[in-house]
Amino acid sequence: QVQLVESGGGLVQPGGSLRLSCAASGSIFSINVMGWYRQAPGKQRELVAAITSGGSTNYADSVKGRFTISRDNAKSTVYLQMNSLKPEDTAVYYCNADLRGSSWPHTLTTHWGQGTPVTVSS
Repeated sequence: QVQLVESGGGLVQPGGSLRLSCAASGSIFSINVMGWYRQAPGKQRELVAAITSGGSTNYADSVKGRFTISRDNAKSTVYLQMNSLKPEDTAVYYCNADLRGSSWPHTLTTHWGQGTPVTVSS
């Protein structure tokens, strides 16, 4: 079994900052891409940022220059530093990981966290 546990969401004023964390645990052989998605009420889930095991990153245009994704491979943890937050960043943020399980043949599977809410409001 694999678990992704997120933390760090909450209520913040416009212009403020939050840092999300997501730790993967369980029967893991290796983790390829880790990322953050978000889903606002009435909207589809969208990619916010992703990072490969080698550190290559990809961001949605709407968050470029404001959000930074990073990961600690030794801790199987991915972070999302969110600065200059706007009301339109309000959403439930989900952690995502493409990983290979420890059992042969180490099949690549996608896993999701339970989601952590972020509300940007004055």
